[in-house]
Order: sequence, then C-alpha cells, then structure tokens
Amino acid sequence: MTMSGKVSIVIPCFNHGEFLPEAVCSVTAIERDDIELIVIDDGSTDERTRKEMDSLPGRGIKTIRQENKGLAAARNAGVAIAKGEYILPLDADDRLRSEWIAQGIRILDSKPKVGVVYGDAERFGTRTGRWRVGPFDADKLLEWNYIHASALYRRTVWEQNRGYDGTMPVQGLEDWDFWLGALEHGWEFAYVPEVFFDYRQAEQSMITRAQGFKSQVEVFIATKHGLLYRQAWRRLEREHVSVKATSRNLARLLKSRFKQKFIGDNSDEQHSN
Repeated sequence: MTMSGKVSIVIPCFNHGEFLPEAVCSVTAIERDDIELIVIDDGSTDERTRKEMDSLPGRGIKTIRQENKGLAAARNAGVAIAKGEYILPLDADDRLRSEWIAQGIRILDSKPKVGVVYGDAERFGTRTGRWRVGPFDADKLLEWNYIHASALYRRTVWEQNRGYDGTMPVQGLEDWDFWLGALEHGWEFAYVPEVFFDYRQAEQSMITRAQGFKSQVEVFIATKHGLLYRQAWRRLEREHVSVKATSRNLARLLKSRFKQKFIGDNSDEQHSN
C-alpha cells in the first residue's frame, strides 16, 4: 500500500465508524504496491467514526475531514487529491474483493476505449446472495441504474463528467448520472463476471430511500442527459421498434412535456431535411 499508484480507492464515510475498519482492512490487505487509499469523513457526528478516522493517518492512509456535504461531494473531494490513473469508490460499510483488480487494470491498460470496468456484488446483512449485473446494455442503463458505484474507472471519466453531481433530487443515485455521463462521452463499459465487493444490505439504505424520489430523479436524469434519450428514441424508430415498445422501454422515463419535446425535435429535423 503506497501513498500513490495506479489505483486510488476512495471511501466516503458518514457515521459508519462501526463498519469502517472492515472496509479499510479489505483494502489494506491487498498485496499490491500501486494502490492508494483515501478516506473522507463527511462531517460525521458520532464518536466512533471520529476515533476510527483519527487512527488512519498513522497507518499511512490519506484522510480528509470536511463538514457534511453529501456523498457526491465526499467522493469528489477524495478523487480531487487522488494520484491514481484509475479510481475505485467503495462505501464505508462494504468490503472490497481484491482478486479482480489485476484483471480490471489489464483491461483499462490494454483497451483505451474502455472507461469503466464493473462486476458483481455479494450481498450480506438483511439479504444474502450474489448480485449478478451482467454485460453492458445502454438501453437498460437508460431505463434505470444497474451498475454498482464500486466499479473501476479512468480518472479522465471523472474529469469529463466534472465529478459526481450533488444537485440530484436525492442522494444515492449519483452513480447512475455518472455512468450516463461516461456513456455520453463515448466510453465503453467492460463487464467482468466476478464479485468485485461485498455489499452490506440494510433495512434502510441510501438507495432504498432514493426509490421514494424515483419520478423526480428520472426527470432530472432525462433533462440532463436528453441527448442520449433522443438518440435512443431515433435509433429505435430506425430499427422499426413499435412506438408502444419505445414508449415502454425509454420514453416512460420522461414526463409528458419531455416526450412532446423529443417528438417535436424529431419532426422539426425531418421537416428541415
């Protein structure tokens, strides 16, 4: 474990001091000398987290202490000081598996068009079992996020996306916006059918809370990434997919005003050609 290297692993933490040692140990146990670890305390209020954070610098682990700004800002703070060419976010209550990292690095080193390497997760806690993600499917990503935040990606992707967007209606789905940004910039995604990390399944998590804001998040995503949705709409039309299927698979994400706008844009272009 070094202070700089090929991969920077970024762990944001807010009041997860009871779990943080497991997350940290899952990284420090990796037998590589080209990995750095950065832990960000996002304004934690509990004594356990503060004590755990205090112990890290003495172990050669980079730390950031900041007022509470949210998950996106915490990740951004970590990536901003990262030295690695590749970035891997890890939540403070999860545990990293190291076996796949060498393969992930080889993919990014040998395939310049690939910007993101992702895999599966193993659930533990209130729910167990393997969380199989599967090969990349752009249309599936447009419908809803299915790629875990704990994926290996090029720092360039973060730079082009201008980091994680903290202006979303609710925290917990910043990675969906982030992956769509990578897709917009033309990056390819590589799926490795291995367990990348252990995902702690809790009764109430940030992701489950975000489900209650699904419609607001969908409108935010559709507005910000409108070009992707317009391109998908037009491609499905060219492929003679029925309007009904198109509406079900993609346009259902859009409020009626966005649907009309996209249809109108199509009509305007057809009349101008």
